Amino acid sequence: MENMAPPRYVYNAPAGTVRRKPGEWVERFAPLVPADGPVLDLACGEGRHTMFFLDRGHPVLAVDQVTEGVEDLASRPGAEILRADLENGNPWPLEGRRFAGIVVTNYLHRPLFPHILAALEEGGVLLYQTLALGHTRKGRPSNPEFLLAPGELLDIVGGELSVVAFEQGRVGENKQAVTQRICAIRKPPGQAMDDIPLHPDPDFGAP
Repeated sequence: MENMAPPRYVYNAPAGTVRRKPGEWVERFAPLVPADGPVLDLACGEGRHTMFFLDRGHPVLAVDQVTEGVEDLASRPGAEILRADLENGNPWPLEGRRFAGIVVTNYLHRPLFPHILAALEEGGVLLYQTLALGHTRKGRPSNPEFLLAPGELLDIVGGELSVVAFEQGRVGENKQAVTQRICAIRKPPGQAMDDIPLHPDPDFGAP
């Protein structure tokens, strides 16, 4: 039988722009997101993760204050684009919506965390990665308001989500950046953490 697995490296948008590869943390744990479940790409930027999850067969809602970077994806089946200022004090624009996967990278606005957690459906997966304290020695940003404190992501999800994996320090693709990242799941009743593999993608790391 022909292997119908979704493509792992597709970065050229229809308009001809070239997107960066998905983050390796996101790529590693993407298979944990329930198949065909809706994904929220929050602060989506250029849309590299929007495109990645669309290619995996998920409907994706891409949200950002500026959405020009993902407009070329608007015609893709399953793509939804929302322009929203998430920091102006207006009500959370996604009230009542639930997602099988929520992806946030290189973005931090702490008042959003309760909304993010509430938007994760049962069995859903949170993939969050951004800069952390200590990065001030390496470059911008230097304001602690935009940098995670040690173990902060663990504290945020604690008691509500089950942690699959957590890392902090100079990790991942960019060893110059001090980063904190987490994969956490809202476990369905009765599911044991032993049922969740730390390397859910059997091809992860393959050439």
